[in-house]
Amino acid sequence: MPKILIIEDEAAIRRVLVKILSEENDKYQVEEAEDGLAGIEKIKKEDYDLVLCDIKMPKMDGVEVLEAAKKIKPEVPIVMISGHGDLDTAVNTMRLGAFDYISKPPDLNRLLNTVRIALDRNELVVENKMLKKKVSKNYEMIGDSEGIARIQDMIDKVAPTDARVLITGANGTGKELVAHWLHQKSERSKGPMIEVNCAAIPSELIESELFGHVKGAFTSAAKDRAGKFEAANGGTIFLDEIGDMSLSAQAKVLRALQESRIQRVGSDKDIKVNVRVVAATNKNLKKEIENGNFREDLYHRLAVILIEVPALNDRREDIPLLINYFSDKISKEQGSVKKTFSDKAIKLLQNYDWTGNIRELRNVIERLIILGNKEVSESDVKAFASK
Repeated sequence: MPKILIIEDEAAIRRVLVKILSEENDKYQVEEAEDGLAGIEKIKKEDYDLVLCDIKMPKMDGVEVLEAAKKIKPEVPIVMISGHGDLDTAVNTMRLGAFDYISKPPDLNRLLNTVRIALDRNELVVENKMLKKKVSKNYEMIGDSEGIARIQDMIDKVAPTDARVLITGANGTGKELVAHWLHQKSERSKGPMIEVNCAAIPSELIESELFGHVKGAFTSAAKDRAGKFEAANGGTIFLDEIGDMSLSAQAKVLRALQESRIQRVGSDKDIKVNVRVVAATNKNLKKEIENGNFREDLYHRLAVILIEVPALNDRREDIPLLINYFSDKISKEQGSVKKTFSDKAIKLLQNYDWTGNIRELRNVIERLIILGNKEVSESDVKAFASK
């Protein structure tokens, strides 16, 4: 049930607002505050979906309430209530973060329409935050080793900038996770993050996938199609396994980085794009350059910041934390009781050679949760870890 707070020093106006909202929708929970100070106290203690606030009030006026409320609960929409002489002030409050304003005496349709729009917007904001939390949980960075601490520090420094980042490391180390954190902690986090696995796309289709195409550009091009760079406009594009990209596509990516423009396949029309590029590879690109498989100028464009993700074998002290994390996550996914691991089982897993890195560890933990005893033992590890 949406909860609405009315901050208004005139009791008659408060009664009118309560009456309008109550008669329109008995699903609104409406509370009142007789002045700005009382309103702020309520906002501190309660969670409201919408606040209606008068501008001229004793003790604390509406502008002061707005500024204070935005510091306490920045996500709550606040609609200002203005008298005829307060219209200029009401307009100015929009610059301070007010959602809208309504005039006294309140017009029924105007009020209800504003309330509905504000509540719908607030619901979307809440859903978006929940979605972001869900995304964040899927890309948690687990570990307190020196290598992980160094990466977290790099992300904190680099993410707020638009600097291009090249992430290196073996398969399964968590390069994708680093890319997601770079996006989530950036100024572009409200924009899209588009992922492209360059190794999974046939070389003859990679240019169309990245830059789009126009109808008739090739046999199967039945209609115009936007590419990944256009889809990522205003956000981040993550080029995974970029070492597998064809030289022809590399040349076009280089142009996109240099000029912030692309051309769809089959077109000579430039399309301006505003995209941050994060790339990743498990290859040694300097050797690929020597072998003629990768452009040196593109490498220098991409590798403004280099982040190397360590192999699991180089951060074995994180394995107990990862075991606990995966055990909890997998048990929830399967709807089963979380299993514990004996100290000897954990020690044995720490000493294994994890050639497949984090990805391999997760698979082994899932196997042990399914096949092992209530407490996964050393003998379970020896029997089911396939080492």
